[in-house]
Amino acid sequence: MTFYPLKFTPLFKYRIWGGEKLKAHLNKDYTETNIGESWEISDVENDETQVSSGALAGKTLKQLINEFKGSFVGEAVYQKFGEAFPLLIKFIDAKTPLSIQVHPSNEVAKERHNSFGKNEMWYVMQADDEAELIVGFEKKISKETYLKHLDAGTVLNVMHHENVTAGDTFYIPTGRVHAIGAGVLLAEIQQTSDVTYRIYDYDRVDAKTGQKRELHNDLALDVLDFKPQDSYKTTYNLAPNVSNTLVHSPYFKTNIIDLKGNVNKDYTNIDSFIIFMCVEGEVTLTHNTKDYSIKMGETLLLPAAINNISLASNSAKILEVYY
Repeated sequence: MTFYPLKFTPLFKYRIWGGEKLKAHLNKDYTETNIGESWEISDVENDETQVSSGALAGKTLKQLINEFKGSFVGEAVYQKFGEAFPLLIKFIDAKTPLSIQVHPSNEVAKERHNSFGKNEMWYVMQADDEAELIVGFEKKISKETYLKHLDAGTVLNVMHHENVTAGDTFYIPTGRVHAIGAGVLLAEIQQTSDVTYRIYDYDRVDAKTGQKRELHNDLALDVLDFKPQDSYKTTYNLAPNVSNTLVHSPYFKTNIIDLKGNVNKDYTNIDSFIIFMCVEGEVTLTHNTKDYSIKMGETLLLPAAINNISLASNSAKILEVYY
């Protein structure tokens, strides 16, 4: 098989808090309303994205891994995960705030849900004036005090609120309480998991069901990390035309490339697939003399067997993600 850069057909997800920015800003093609998430690359059961074009069109990640193994995901990745793809890649548009939530660790998720945990990161692509994210607790708090605020409906008062603009980046390890606020459009990179413990949801009713959404406070309580951090936002350099470290965790590595001109990339020493998410501008990726366009809001996967490509743009920013 002669591998080529792969695009997948996104899956669009209705969310009570979804808006229109995925269509208006990222040119996503859907007719539904309240679409909050575009799942770009997914191996979640019953939500598997398929290759959109070329000789491998229609194939899912599991089918590709089953057929090509380490040549597709990297030998080390295949040895660790088998036919499971380790990452879930999304764009998210919050017209209204998401619920206050937390995700369990690998160990807890495996025991309770036979799933991976959900360590994740956010890269803000656009934010309305005064838009904010909620990440972690503002001050040290005991479990007892937290429960009092939860019962009183004042739990928002003890969270850390941070106004955000384009380029702001946050790593959300399991156990850290968090929520995307109204008016934020972002890229999300996470472990392959759809396990979320919802803590507080503004007492709102889902128009589709006529019901309030389920809360999971009993499950959440023993996974919450109550320890506050000095700073929650990730600091990073943005030198042009190089891979600047954004978030390197045990679960994924993400760099950002501020592309101005042409760059040749050699991935021989990275034993993994590479995922590119275009978060600003438009990029032309060239492999074997063929050009592939990656526009803002598009995602492309490079099989591990492809080592050499070039990237070109007058001005663009792309996230470079691998295991």
